[in-house]
Amino acid sequence: MATGLQYLSVKPVRYGTDMHLAYTTSPGRGDMDLVLAGVADALARRGIRTCGVVQINSDCDSGRHCDMDVKVLPAGPMFRISQSLGKDARGCRLDPHGLEMAVGATARQLASGAEVLIVNKFGKQEAEGRGFRDLIAEALAADMAVIVGVNGLNREAFLEFCGGEATELLPQVEAITGWIADAVSSAEAVG
Repeated sequence: MATGLQYLSVKPVRYGTDMHLAYTTSPGRGDMDLVLAGVADALARRGIRTCGVVQINSDCDSGRHCDMDVKVLPAGPMFRISQSLGKDARGCRLDPHGLEMAVGATARQLASGAEVLIVNKFGKQEAEGRGFRDLIAEALAADMAVIVGVNGLNREAFLEFCGGEATELLPQVEAITGWIADAVSSAEAVG
């Protein structure tokens, strides 16, 4: 086993836990989405079976919010998870129905034998007990590696959800894929 700061993590990795859960956060708008999409691509090239979602933001005209879509891993479908509330709207643009459609499609992929669950964001829905929350717990119970994007607004709710038992990784494709490869190998050695 490695020692010290592994995977360029923000805090030391804890070995010996039964839970393979990590999260990452990124300060730039949309940066975390690009990193997690890169992680999904890198894992696919390595032959590691993934399920979950990555977010794809569509370019929009200036002055208008971008559309948010999620791609269900590994190969689709895509679901629009944003709704247009008008140019001057300030409320939450998440479309809960679109999110739940993505959760349902991910649940079917989870049951098909993936090794890794990728969740683009532990957001307000998850913080309130909906969205991908149950699938994260299900994947962990199945000894899968789970990587979750977490923003500052929901970090406390995420840490409460996991009892503080998650590894925080820097938002870098290499750091995250390295952690996942080791978590998958560890699960295979135990299983």
